[in-house]
Amino acid sequence: MQAAKTGMLASAEIIEAVAAAIREHGISNLVVDPVMVAKGGARLLHSDAVASLYRYLLPLAAVVTPNIPEAEVLLGRSLPTLDDRRRAARDLVGLGPRAAVIKGGHAADAEAIDIYWDGRDLVELAGRRINTKNTHGSGCVFSAAITAGLAKGQAPLEAVRAAKVFINSAIEHSLELGKGHGPVNPTHSIVA
Repeated sequence: MQAAKTGMLASAEIIEAVAAAIREHGISNLVVDPVMVAKGGARLLHSDAVASLYRYLLPLAAVVTPNIPEAEVLLGRSLPTLDDRRRAARDLVGLGPRAAVIKGGHAADAEAIDIYWDGRDLVELAGRRINTKNTHGSGCVFSAAITAGLAKGQAPLEAVRAAKVFINSAIEHSLELGKGHGPVNPTHSIVA
């Protein structure tokens, strides 16, 4: 089964080219990770690219996986509460994707609660907070794990649940490298 994911697509031209290739190759299991805001808060997406994301890419997505700051950019409003994020997941699906997961890692809640909505089921996926600064790449690894699940034939919710377990473990076994935020460790469970 074919599946693919996107990451940071900085401009309208890049988004349109990727969307054309997705259509050309008939990839229906597309995970859109709308990398729009850096850890430090800097915008990574050109302002003209957001309109292209709405028009060309989100309607092709099986699952869209924004974190809270990215969902705020996509929807043009603040999402301070869990209720706000529940409504936001519904609104994101209204933009075209078949399912949305708003990642809760940026919230101040006691647990990291992701909100999943597919037009039928609203599911809260809670994960314990892991005390580490080494979370670099967590969104990319999460969306890649969802993509792998879809490629194996899992339904979107099943793939998201498995990806949540996987990313929590990758964060728990993160790597202390360099200065600042170290990376998560998606290879932690590989036995040599």
